[in-house]
Amino acid sequence: MAKIIGNREEADAIFAMLVEWATAIGEKNAAGVLSHVTDDIVEFTLAPPLQYKGKDQAGLQGWFDTWQGPIAGDVEDQKLTIGGDIAFWSGLTHMLGTKTDGNKVDLWFRQTLGLLKEAGVWKIAHDHTSVPFAMDGSGLAELGLKP
Repeated sequence: MAKIIGNREEADAIFAMLVEWATAIGEKNAAGVLSHVTDDIVEFTLAPPLQYKGKDQAGLQGWFDTWQGPIAGDVEDQKLTIGGDIAFWSGLTHMLGTKTDGNKVDLWFRQTLGLLKEAGVWKIAHDHTSVPFAMDGSGLAELGLKP
Protein backbone atom coordinates (compact mmCIF):
# COMPACT_ATOMS: atom_id res chain seq x y z
CA MET A 1 0.00 0.00 0.00
CA ALA A 2 1.21 3.47 -0.84
CA LYS A 3 1.70 6.24 1.67
CA ILE A 4 -0.27 9.27 0.47
CA ILE A 5 0.13 12.84 1.66
CA GLY A 6 -2.42 15.23 0.20
CA ASN A 7 -5.72 15.10 -1.66
CA ARG A 8 -7.04 11.52 -2.01
CA GLU A 9 -9.03 12.27 -5.20
CA GLU A 10 -5.91 13.65 -6.86
CA ALA A 11 -3.98 10.60 -5.62
CA ASP A 12 -6.52 8.31 -7.31
CA ALA A 13 -6.11 10.23 -10.58
CA ILE A 14 -2.31 10.07 -10.33
CA PHE A 15 -2.26 6.35 -9.57
CA ALA A 16 -4.63 5.67 -12.48
CA MET A 17 -2.25 7.55 -14.80
CA LEU A 18 0.79 5.72 -13.39
CA VAL A 19 -0.89 2.36 -13.99
CA GLU A 20 -1.59 3.34 -17.61
CA TRP A 21 2.02 4.53 -18.00
CA ALA A 22 3.44 1.32 -16.50
CA THR A 23 1.13 -0.80 -18.65
CA ALA A 24 2.40 1.00 -21.76
CA ILE A 25 5.99 0.29 -20.65
CA GLY A 26 5.17 -3.38 -20.11
CA GLU A 27 3.56 -3.58 -23.55
CA LYS A 28 6.52 -1.72 -25.11
CA ASN A 29 4.16 0.96 -26.44
CA ALA A 30 6.36 4.03 -26.86
CA ALA A 31 3.52 6.33 -27.94
CA GLY A 32 1.46 5.21 -24.95
CA VAL A 33 4.35 5.85 -22.55
CA LEU A 34 4.98 9.32 -23.97
CA SER A 35 1.30 10.27 -23.78
CA HIS A 36 1.77 10.41 -19.99
CA VAL A 37 4.79 12.72 -19.93
CA THR A 38 5.21 16.45 -20.47
CA ASP A 39 6.72 17.70 -23.73
CA ASP A 40 9.72 19.06 -21.79
CA ILE A 41 10.26 16.05 -19.51
CA VAL A 42 13.71 15.73 -17.92
CA GLU A 43 14.92 12.18 -17.29
CA PHE A 44 17.86 10.86 -15.32
CA THR A 45 17.66 7.21 -16.33
CA LEU A 46 19.76 4.12 -15.71
CA ALA A 47 21.23 4.34 -19.22
CA PRO A 48 23.65 7.01 -20.39
CA PRO A 49 23.83 9.94 -21.01
CA LEU A 50 23.49 11.79 -17.71
CA GLN A 51 20.18 13.31 -18.75
CA TYR A 52 17.55 13.29 -21.44
CA LYS A 53 15.32 16.26 -22.24
CA GLY A 54 12.03 16.06 -24.09
CA LYS A 55 10.21 13.19 -25.72
CA ASP A 56 12.19 10.72 -27.83
CA GLN A 57 9.79 8.14 -29.25
CA ALA A 58 12.37 6.63 -31.60
CA GLY A 59 14.93 6.23 -28.81
CA LEU A 60 12.37 4.70 -26.45
CA GLN A 61 11.12 2.31 -29.14
CA GLY A 62 14.74 1.36 -29.86
CA TRP A 63 15.16 0.36 -26.21
CA PHE A 64 11.86 -1.54 -26.24
CA ASP A 65 13.11 -3.44 -29.32
CA THR A 66 15.96 -4.89 -27.21
CA TRP A 67 13.39 -6.90 -25.20
CA GLN A 68 11.73 -10.23 -26.00
CA GLY A 69 8.07 -10.19 -25.04
CA PRO A 70 6.63 -7.89 -22.40
CA ILE A 71 8.54 -6.10 -19.65
CA ALA A 72 7.15 -7.06 -16.25
CA GLY A 73 7.42 -5.03 -13.09
CA ASP A 74 6.19 -4.11 -9.67
CA VAL A 75 6.80 -1.44 -7.05
CA GLU A 76 7.28 -1.40 -3.29
CA ASP A 77 7.53 1.33 -0.67
CA GLN A 78 5.52 3.84 -2.69
CA LYS A 79 5.03 7.35 -1.40
CA LEU A 80 2.99 10.07 -3.09
CA THR A 81 3.00 13.68 -1.93
CA ILE A 82 0.55 16.08 -3.57
CA GLY A 83 0.45 19.87 -3.29
CA GLY A 84 -1.86 21.67 -5.68
CA ASP A 85 -0.84 20.96 -9.27
CA ILE A 86 2.52 19.41 -8.30
CA ALA A 87 3.18 15.95 -6.91
CA PHE A 88 6.14 13.68 -6.17
CA TRP A 89 6.06 9.90 -6.25
CA SER A 90 8.87 7.64 -5.08
CA GLY A 91 9.29 3.93 -4.75
CA LEU A 92 11.42 0.88 -5.35
CA THR A 93 10.75 -0.47 -8.85
CA HIS A 94 11.25 -4.07 -9.96
CA MET A 95 11.85 -4.75 -13.66
CA LEU A 96 11.74 -8.28 -15.10
CA GLY A 97 12.08 -9.61 -18.59
CA THR A 98 14.33 -11.14 -21.19
CA LYS A 99 16.49 -9.17 -23.58
CA THR A 100 16.74 -10.16 -27.25
CA ASP A 101 20.22 -11.55 -26.58
CA GLY A 102 18.71 -14.00 -24.06
CA ASN A 103 19.91 -12.20 -20.92
CA LYS A 104 17.36 -12.30 -18.11
CA VAL A 105 16.70 -9.00 -16.31
CA ASP A 106 15.66 -9.07 -12.64
CA LEU A 107 16.51 -5.60 -11.37
CA TRP A 108 15.37 -3.46 -8.46
CA PHE A 109 16.05 0.26 -8.71
CA ARG A 110 15.08 3.50 -7.00
CA GLN A 111 12.68 5.79 -8.80
CA THR A 112 11.35 9.28 -8.18
CA LEU A 113 8.80 11.00 -10.41
CA GLY A 114 7.90 14.67 -10.44
CA LEU A 115 4.36 15.22 -11.70
CA LEU A 116 2.50 18.27 -12.98
CA LYS A 117 -1.19 18.76 -13.56
CA GLU A 118 -1.57 20.34 -17.00
CA ALA A 119 -5.04 21.36 -18.22
CA GLY A 120 -6.55 19.07 -15.59
CA VAL A 121 -4.41 16.05 -16.52
CA TRP A 122 -1.54 14.64 -14.44
CA LYS A 123 1.68 14.06 -16.39
CA ILE A 124 5.23 13.03 -15.53
CA ALA A 125 7.60 16.01 -15.84
CA HIS A 126 10.68 14.47 -14.24
CA ASP A 127 11.85 10.85 -13.95
CA HIS A 128 14.90 9.88 -11.91
CA THR A 129 16.03 6.26 -11.68
CA SER A 130 19.17 4.95 -10.04
CA VAL A 131 20.92 2.01 -8.46
CA PRO A 132 23.41 2.29 -5.60
CA PHE A 133 27.08 1.71 -6.34
CA ALA A 134 29.73 -0.03 -4.27
CA MET A 135 31.48 2.32 -1.89
CA ASP A 136 34.67 0.20 -1.97
CA GLY A 137 36.29 2.34 -4.65
CA SER A 138 35.37 0.00 -7.51
CA GLY A 139 32.51 2.21 -8.70
CA LEU A 140 30.54 -0.91 -9.67
CA ALA A 141 26.76 -0.77 -9.66
CA GLU A 142 25.03 -2.87 -6.99
CA LEU A 143 22.56 -4.66 -9.24
CA GLY A 144 21.65 -7.53 -6.94
CA LEU A 145 19.98 -5.53 -4.15
CA LYS A 146 16.40 -6.33 -3.21
CA PRO A 147 14.05 -4.63 -0.73
